[in-house]
Amino acid sequence: MLQKEKINAFVELGKFLSQFSLDNSTKNEAVLNNNLFYDDFINLIELSQSHNGWFTPEQVYFAINSWAEALTEENLNNWLSNYDFSNVQPKTVGLILAGNIPLVGFHDFLSVIVSGHKVLVKTSSNDQKLLPFLSNYLISVNPEIGDYITFTDGKLENFDAVIATGSNNTARYFEFYFKDKPSIIRKNRNSVAILTGNESHEDLVNLGEDIFRYFGLGCRNVSKLFVPKDYNFENFFKAIYEYKDVIFYEKYSNNYDYNKAVFLMSNFKLLDNEFLTIKEDTSYSSPISSVFYENYEDLDEIKSRLENDADQIQCIVSKDLISGSIQFGQTQKPNLWDYADNVDTLSFLQQI
Repeated sequence: MLQKEKINAFVELGKFLSQFSLDNSTKNEAVLNNNLFYDDFINLIELSQSHNGWFTPEQVYFAINSWAEALTEENLNNWLSNYDFSNVQPKTVGLILAGNIPLVGFHDFLSVIVSGHKVLVKTSSNDQKLLPFLSNYLISVNPEIGDYITFTDGKLENFDAVIATGSNNTARYFEFYFKDKPSIIRKNRNSVAILTGNESHEDLVNLGEDIFRYFGLGCRNVSKLFVPKDYNFENFFKAIYEYKDVIFYEKYSNNYDYNKAVFLMSNFKLLDNEFLTIKEDTSYSSPISSVFYENYEDLDEIKSRLENDADQIQCIVSKDLISGSIQFGQTQKPNLWDYADNVDTLSFLQQI
């Protein structure tokens, strides 16, 4: 099967996904196989929260819209133009996927197929429905692509390489179990934002998107702030008030109540606006409904520290304070060429 044919199938998937939005899903009769998939996908989205309480319709639609924007012929061709897969001998690549946010493993799934390999997918128990559905749509567009896709509920077997995503604890198991196979093993990472105190109200509202999207469950969510000494959080709290409705989601509210109680019983000093707690802490990984912060006096020291801790950081958000940092509000809108953990998945697949 030619790479162009695979690209075309994913472009058609992008067109299919572009029909769906939280406020106004609109059926486009020009989209392939809509009669077979459109209504069922609407139903699946609405049922996603019953499969995983964090997968509210708003969050699932956001993930779908993001992939609809990414899966265009122009984006796919631009992404793949830097690689040569003409000499690839097809291998079977096992994927062990996370399930913290909707379709979090789709990029790996896409990468394996367009690079000429076959994919053997073990989905997370937290996200078992969405990717198989999209896989079935791809196969309906081009049945040959079905020869490249297998899902398994059990132990991974008969594979040549693996891409596994999990926690720091599961990564140790993965590294041991897959020690004889080419692999990418992903661990816990977090994202940080660096503030100066000169950010506009709009900047801070957008930062709220980086904090609250997917309820803060993603590695691209900001969980730590670096702020100048004596930083006044008043403007920050005013800006993120737009996200106050997050507290009405039961799972988030339960986390907020629990984590706030733990902090208070431990006599930690907190800043609190009744839906987010802010705690001074050196760690990068804050619990759901909380953001950690540290004060700084020398920005160069923060830059040096983040370079040293690069293996713990997924994204750095700032207003051009650090080379390669991401603008406020953009962490959950990665391009196809923005690789998790800064590990070039396609280069890995090109070489196995």
